[in-house]
Amino acid sequence: MTTIFEYAPAPESRAIVDIKPSYGLFINGEFVDGHGSSFKTVNPATEEVLAEVAEADDADVDEAVRAARRAYTRVWSRMSGAERAKYLYRIARIIQERGRELAVLESIDNGKPIKESRDVDIPVVAAHFFYYAGWADKLEHSGYGSTPLGVAGQVIPWNFPLLMLAWKIAPALACGNTVVLKPAETTPLTALLFAEICQQADLPPGVVNIVTGAGDTGRAIVSHPDVDKVAFTGSTEVGKAIARAVAGTDKKVTLELGGKAANIVFDDAPLDQAIEGIVNGIFFNQGHVCCAGSRLLVQESVADEVMERLKRRMATLRVGDPLDKNTDVGAINSAEQLAKIRELSDIGEAEGAERWSAPCDLPTNGYWFAPTVFTGVSQAHRIAREEIFGPVLSVLTFRTPSEAIEKANNTPFGLSAGVWTDKGSRILSMANRLRAGVVWANTFNKFDPTSPFGGYKESGYGREGGRHGLEAYLKGADA
Repeated sequence: MTTIFEYAPAPESRAIVDIKPSYGLFINGEFVDGHGSSFKTVNPATEEVLAEVAEADDADVDEAVRAARRAYTRVWSRMSGAERAKYLYRIARIIQERGRELAVLESIDNGKPIKESRDVDIPVVAAHFFYYAGWADKLEHSGYGSTPLGVAGQVIPWNFPLLMLAWKIAPALACGNTVVLKPAETTPLTALLFAEICQQADLPPGVVNIVTGAGDTGRAIVSHPDVDKVAFTGSTEVGKAIARAVAGTDKKVTLELGGKAANIVFDDAPLDQAIEGIVNGIFFNQGHVCCAGSRLLVQESVADEVMERLKRRMATLRVGDPLDKNTDVGAINSAEQLAKIRELSDIGEAEGAERWSAPCDLPTNGYWFAPTVFTGVSQAHRIAREEIFGPVLSVLTFRTPSEAIEKANNTPFGLSAGVWTDKGSRILSMANRLRAGVVWANTFNKFDPTSPFGGYKESGYGREGGRHGLEAYLKGADA
């Protein structure tokens, strides 16, 4: 019998955040109105309109790129690495000082639980700026040279708005580049607050420019002739379009795209620990994670026990208000994403997989989806092949390590994987044979700014994080 625990609400106050009625574009160190129209950003937990945000058109993007080029030529590329580091350290410290404000705003605009924004996203954001500040005056030791590329055009997704910004901006600035960045249209607010942090840190005008908008704004950045480097995190479909757009140019490109990660549990795994890893792998951030462990591969001899324990654990997950400190699973980011999750889940059921959802009362307003697991899944099922990008887990079984490898690699994606076993030799063997950019051993979704991250196949190319993350923003040792 499953016990459903009752928790008293423990809401984080919104009072620390001052959301303005409208936001402009951040170009050349100032907020400007822009030439385009505007769009609304919405709280996904309540469907409340938070603010009206400017939508940059081609002229706005051109203005931002010209500001970035001036700052690069006249100021930033001429500054010593040690001087650039001072600005990065200053930004990192301000992020820490304003961490609570950033965490609350991220949860309001994105829908993720406050304990994830507060305890994961914001500390790792600050850590990335600290880490790359340390590299700014040591680039000659990186192995990738010390000459910056110029102007970097960066487009980031809605699942980790501020964290993806840090992954992009911190190494670019450390290497001496300037930036034009577009946040996702559903989650622009923390990027715009970061623009205020750049002002607070006295960052020279034009070094960081933030232009908000949808797909057309992103295309204008990618196709701009004076952008030297394109960095994109998002869907494989858009990534392919970007690769086609820059083909034949001399632009440097990194793409971090979709995933369908295998989380592999052997019969000798520490099952209590594995269950927590499975839950973290797929239900962290509502499953809005490109490297989410959305395919669970369980050795047949322990499959029944794992499923029994997993369902028992899923029944304790608390779904609800993202600002409640008790919440484990927050709101789906948008109505469009919720519709996609529902569609693929219904297809999985229609194709014969057995569906089970955690018992929970979903709020009546906002965008919500209960944590869900599918069993009886085969490799032919769409829920085993396509990225759902939501709190939905597909379970397959295997008998031998070779079968696990075959099923894990039977995907067009190659971003990450997890291996749960008591045998160190098996971990090394599996890691060498899995076609994934990151392989976690007896854990999942662990990130550190010193460690590179990226994928193979349709999960993109290039690496972000660590020393390897500098390569994409430097001309190379022989330049």
